[in-house]
Amino acid sequence: MPHTKISLLAGRAWVVGSLGSAAALRAADGVDLLQVCDIAEIRLDLLQADGVAAQREHWRHLAGIPLLFTARRMDEGGASDLDAAQRSDLLHAALEDAAFLDVEVASLATMPEILAEAARRGVPWIASFHDFEKLPDSAVLAAVAQQARVAGAAAFKVAARLHSLTEVVRLAEFQLSTQGLPVATMGMGVLAPVSRLLCAQCGSVLNYGYLGDTPTAPGQWDCGLLKQAISRLAPWRGHAVRHP
Repeated sequence: MPHTKISLLAGRAWVVGSLGSAAALRAADGVDLLQVCDIAEIRLDLLQADGVAAQREHWRHLAGIPLLFTARRMDEGGASDLDAAQRSDLLHAALEDAAFLDVEVASLATMPEILAEAARRGVPWIASFHDFEKLPDSAVLAAVAQQARVAGAAAFKVAARLHSLTEVVRLAEFQLSTQGLPVATMGMGVLAPVSRLLCAQCGSVLNYGYLGDTPTAPGQWDCGLLKQAISRLAPWRGHAVRHP
């Protein structure tokens, strides 16, 4: 089925509904999904862990919904220890139906073929970065963002565990900074829910919630609730707060 195009440059906080299991994918209804998210993420690594092959028949019923396909590496939250070749194969199987792919910045050197094929087919990809322990220094995030930009990513996504209100603010400050490509930021952990709203208000282009019963990251919102909450936010484009 032809994939649906969606632009990340429109200044809109798009809501991504992440399908965290094969059961959630089977139960998803295309009409209902459009009420709770703008993009549906299909985690191919999670399907693989459930013993479900990456085949069109498993998402054919979602025709008309922009689909983001992810095959996550294990050290960044993947469901099983898939090597770069296996993850590339999973993404390649979904490429014809993809509005977006997600490839970690850490995988750029080991997955050039799938990125080249995506570029050839005009499928944009999200360069992602995850830290389940801490929020890295902003200079580190900026350096990784530049790797993503140089590699040709359509957007740079950061998800990191937050331990303090100061870190919530710092993540929002990074969202407000200029990196030369669209940026999506979100926290994980106890402070994740509030951080995801703040980052959306500060311009995060992709904002993830879960579909079904299982979050795919710590502290993730239910997707429908997230979409409702974001719809009530007024965009804020002010300058980042500077601390001494």
